[in-house]
Amino acid sequence: MSISSTEQQAEEQVLVGKITGAFGIKGWVKVHSFTSPIENIVSYLPWTLKLGPDEWKIDVLEARIHGKGLVARVETVDDRNAAEAIAGAEIFVARNMLSDLIAGEYYWRDLIGLNVTDTAGQLLGKVDSILETGANDVLVIEGKKRRLVPYVVGDVIKSVDMDAGIIQIDWVEPE
Repeated sequence: MSISSTEQQAEEQVLVGKITGAFGIKGWVKVHSFTSPIENIVSYLPWTLKLGPDEWKIDVLEARIHGKGLVARVETVDDRNAAEAIAGAEIFVARNMLSDLIAGEYYWRDLIGLNVTDTAGQLLGKVDSILETGANDVLVIEGKKRRLVPYVVGDVIKSVDMDAGIIQIDWVEPE
């Protein structure tokens, strides 16, 4: 029996946020969202929560922006103790729930692990992680040395070849 790429994509889980703590006494939780804008995280339901070896699906009953973050009321969590018990849980959703991107746009998770070369084709390392700085995202490249490279398409990022697994950059290290 073979699994189609659509079925594989439906089964693939993508990390979209984390429950960081309890909010109030009625079971609301603080949510750190990795989506942009942050409230998009509640568009992808149900959530799969993973905390240690435990994993379960849960629906969001209500959510709202609170300060610079997001708070939510989720099913089966009715008081502060229950909310504190799920603090630290990572929030995953099925990959096929995410919207299709236009050409030249990528989800961060798809860039992590790609090889990075300079314009001469020399391997500089792999994308280890991506930092959000406000002005632009920054690729953290691990190789013979660690490099922080701004993700600026055209100026620094010359090409992204997902099929080959390579990002080509034109970057001179600051002294």
